[in-house]
Amino acid sequence: EREETLEELRTFKSGNPNVGRLRILLNGPVGAGKSSFINSINNIFQGRPTIFAEADGTGGKSFTKKYRTYVIRNPDMPSSFTFSDVMGLEGDQGVCTSDIINAMKGHVKEGYKFNPISPSSHGDSYWYGSPSLEDQVHCLVTVVDANKIAIMNDDTVRKLREIRLAASDLGIPQVVVVTKVDELCPLVKKDVKRVYKCKLLKEKMEQFTAKVGIPVNCILPVKNYHEEIDLQNDVDVLLLKALRQIVNYADDYVMSLP
Repeated sequence: EREETLEELRTFKSGNPNVGRLRILLNGPVGAGKSSFINSINNIFQGRPTIFAEADGTGGKSFTKKYRTYVIRNPDMPSSFTFSDVMGLEGDQGVCTSDIINAMKGHVKEGYKFNPISPSSHGDSYWYGSPSLEDQVHCLVTVVDANKIAIMNDDTVRKLREIRLAASDLGIPQVVVVTKVDELCPLVKKDVKRVYKCKLLKEKMEQFTAKVGIPVNCILPVKNYHEEIDLQNDVDVLLLKALRQIVNYADDYVMSLP
């Protein structure tokens, strides 16, 4: 299953001839593992541990300060999808929801530095006035820590809800990636294959649905690589299954555009 799914993603091409690469935008609370998710996917494509997107292990303040887009490295050619990373949601000090909404619309240029009190606007040097289809976001992925869903503060939930509603208005598909599932459940820590049998994880996913509104069938559990020195088949399969669903949703979206 691993090799078949990996090859499918390596050779993927969008069904829309006007889209060379699908754009996947990651957002979520500080320390949830957005950058680690990008690195984990890159690890699989490279067949070894890599440091692709800079990640921070403290989880206190957002380590990502600028709008960055990453093209996953394929051995033969660049992949047909990209990940765009943004500053984390951390109450008043985190990314403005309007910056994420502008990014979804394709108005934010690469390298834009996020300012918690002054969002991007028309006329800024990092503003695209007439974004192309490839500048726009084709799937919104919210990354959350399984262990912190129950204690997310009201400001974070409000921001996530605002972003979700804006994506819905734009017609952009939405997926949630739940990380650190092995730290939540001893069953999963012993054997990642048993992730879908963990009742506690199911409860956490249902809690997130109740808070933000994204249905459970769009919530994907994964374990990111963060301390391993070798790749593990079962970890790879979880990550690849999540990525395949994200890419399929994004391609369905661009195929539906006029």
